Amino acid sequence: MSLIMRPGGYLLVCSALYFFLSPSIAQEDSGSQSAPPGTPKSAKTKTLEAGAKALQGNAPLKPFDVYLNGFHPMKDKPDMQMEAHHYCNQVNEDFAQCVLFDGNTGNANLNGIEYIISEKLFATLPPEEKKFWHPHNGEILSGQLVAPNIPAPAEKSLMKSKMNSYGKTWHVWNTGHEGTPSDKLPLGPAMLAWSFNREGEARPGLVEKRNERMKIDQAEKRRQRADLQKLARPQSGVDDLKGKFGRPTKDIPGVVDAQSAGPAGRGQNKALEQILIG
Repeated sequence: MSLIMRPGGYLLVCSALYFFLSPSIAQEDSGSQSAPPGTPKSAKTKTLEAGAKALQGNAPLKPFDVYLNGFHPMKDKPDMQMEAHHYCNQVNEDFAQCVLFDGNTGNANLNGIEYIISEKLFATLPPEEKKFWHPHNGEILSGQLVAPNIPAPAEKSLMKSKMNSYGKTWHVWNTGHEGTPSDKLPLGPAMLAWSFNREGEARPGLVEKRNERMKIDQAEKRRQRADLQKLARPQSGVDDLKGKFGRPTKDIPGVVDAQSAGPAGRGQNKALEQILIG
């Protein structure tokens, strides 16, 4: 997990070790609401699985050790929204890759993938490609995106490292979301997901139920992250779903669309892109 290598990392390592070694701290379960149809596993299948576990490796999966919890609306169907459990591999300081599940228990269904890139890598993309990448500042500054159960200093350091970053997310299975039943199997084309960039865009109850279930004080997280606003720069895609949720919304301080930032803001971003690329 790259965040522990930054200044202050020793403190974060100690905090993380305390968390992982303490028997009194347990993760709040969030089970899947959907199960695919099919015949239960046979004794033969279970035996084959046991053999594979003993004899085969799973090296590609081991680095996926960073757990994030957030929410995604689908870009072409903004009212289709879901909670997303991200298990991520921080490949380097500018690139992470995540597998997405509809829960954090053993019966969770894999329902998507997300790639996360830094502002520096985003600046290298052609304009037509940038349309697939959603901004992250709104998720971070609202307190909506969380890294459950890690110590507060470690979580804030992680969120700070993701300021001004972007995600490209595809959901491949509608496993149920607030007010909508699930598909029994993965159906149809993959769905491009987006981010919430204003208060009120999430369907009423969606975030609140997560907070209650996982014992998350979102207002406190937002307060703790308020000083990250000074790091926020105008981002592409903030206004892409503006006005498409059918209910009143409110701006999140520090979350600004690059196109609506005005000529000065756009010029500043362009100059920054040249610095980042160069």
